[in-house]
Amino acid sequence: MTEARHAGHVADGNQDKKQEGKGTISLYGGIAMGTGVMIGAGIFALTGQIAELAGPLFPLSFVAGALVTALAAYSYIKMSNAWPSSGGIAMILQKAYGPGVVAASASLLMALSMVINESLVARTFATYALRPFGMEQNGLLLSALALALIIFAYLVNAAGNRSVSGFSLVMSAIKIGGIAIFAVAAIWASGLFSGAFAQDVSMTSGGSFLASVAFSILAFKGFTTITNSGGDIVDPHRNVGRTIVYSIGICVVTYLLVSLAVGSSLTIGQIVEARDYSLAAAARPALGQIGFYFTIIIALAATMSGVIASVFAVSRMLEMLTKMKMIPHSHFGMSGSMRSHMLVYTVVVAGALAVLFDLSRIASLGAFFYLVMDMLVHWGVFRHLRTEIGAKASILLAALVADAVILAAFTMLKLRSDPMIVAYAVLGILVVFAAEWMFLARKTIEHEQE
Repeated sequence: MTEARHAGHVADGNQDKKQEGKGTISLYGGIAMGTGVMIGAGIFALTGQIAELAGPLFPLSFVAGALVTALAAYSYIKMSNAWPSSGGIAMILQKAYGPGVVAASASLLMALSMVINESLVARTFATYALRPFGMEQNGLLLSALALALIIFAYLVNAAGNRSVSGFSLVMSAIKIGGIAIFAVAAIWASGLFSGAFAQDVSMTSGGSFLASVAFSILAFKGFTTITNSGGDIVDPHRNVGRTIVYSIGICVVTYLLVSLAVGSSLTIGQIVEARDYSLAAAARPALGQIGFYFTIIIALAATMSGVIASVFAVSRMLEMLTKMKMIPHSHFGMSGSMRSHMLVYTVVVAGALAVLFDLSRIASLGAFFYLVMDMLVHWGVFRHLRTEIGAKASILLAALVADAVILAAFTMLKLRSDPMIVAYAVLGILVVFAAEWMFLARKTIEHEQE
């Protein structure tokens, strides 16, 4: 296993040197992609669900999520600085565990959590688009609009890297500026001591607050979009880490502003009632009808750019997994490159999830998959790579423990409120590991017979 990892390090290192300087995504384009995924999911898709669990303390849940994410980002930054690569999480796991079942399965869990995020944000886009017409409860229209956005994201990605980077940069500037205007205006209109912040904080239990942090972490996990696109970023050894840090910092400020604006305008009960479109609901009492429509427009821009950036990153990761022979590949009669095939597979799975699941269950499933994968990354880096990349064991273990505590709290809460989603998550993880074991075992047998 150690020899396999060492051989992989040498080969990947040589490849990194060949690709260095050939990236097509600038530092600002990478930040736009990272914030595009995070803000699309974190603000518009998850604020209501976080408030439902954390009560009046829900802005602090975003702070806790940022702290846990900062710990988690340490592993990814250290690895990306050493070996920047498109599909970077697959690279991290392969270097940590070798090209076996653990690395392949954890990489696939990450890819699935990203696809789940696409469907989550696509349904949020549809919810906000239908809200002005009072049709956000129409399941058929929700599914159709979500699917249309995913197809549009495919078309933008099929046009090439520069199209994704340029589109993400423009949309991120629009939505971050718009969200800041909304938040400041809403706080100014309502003050900081009304709405949810006038309610008793004792309505929040410690376990529920910890469980809410699982959603908050999901709101920040878009930074992995940057890791998975490392080989496409200009001067990756220098810019990948900077892009991750800047993206997380921008999102912390944005999330705090918005959570304060929503909490000052609405009570917790009102936020929960409108949890799939909570920003639009908060805009109307604070800013009137103009503010309501302004927020709708910003939400559509944010969720659209989030899906486009996520489709880009997950297709690169699946391409990397295929080239590393960690997942099977079939072109199903399609022409074109492997990358174009991965784009198709990504949007097909994301589209199916967007049609079949509601927002709450999509978000929960993504949280389970992501936390399990994240723990495997930290343990692998701690166990096998920390000396080689100069990582501090204390930070790696702190990230691992934080993930474990939050996963345990989230699991306990979901066992009480929605045990089926826990069953779906466990079944999904077991299926992924079993499928990878069978695929890799068959590949070994075929290799031995040659």
